Amino acid sequence: MNEYALDIMRLGGQGYCCAQIMLLLALEMQGVENPGLVRAMTGLCDGGGVRHCTCGILTGGACVLGYYAGKGRPDEQAHDVLPVMLEALTDWFTETVGNRFGGITCEAIVPDDTPNPTVCGGMIGECFEEIMRILVDYGFDPSQEPA
Repeated sequence: MNEYALDIMRLGGQGYCCAQIMLLLALEMQGVENPGLVRAMTGLCDGGGVRHCTCGILTGGACVLGYYAGKGRPDEQAHDVLPVMLEALTDWFTETVGNRFGGITCEAIVPDDTPNPTVCGGMIGECFEEIMRILVDYGFDPSQEPA
């Protein structure tokens, strides 16, 4: 069990899906609420609603990186390191999860058509830890709202 496990169980118990939990962990770390953004993350749940597509943990994780390093206002630019950070996350996920389950789709990871709290919850924790490592490695403070 990692340091995020209890928060993941709490959020899952409140009915949030994998992609939403990824974002909520980041928002809660900052003490920020953004219900509209959390609602939007629903579109990534369960492989974007198509189980044979990419797992929402990876796509949700990519959104978390974008939340910190992407363009948010007309007068700003995405950080130059965002593509490298996204590649690092995708490579890690493909290597870690893809090798473990034979693919990175919901269908490959949880073949019985139902998200599995044990499998998915554990992967959310692992992936969120990796995202935190990537952010810190590239000079971001995950506890601070993006500037």
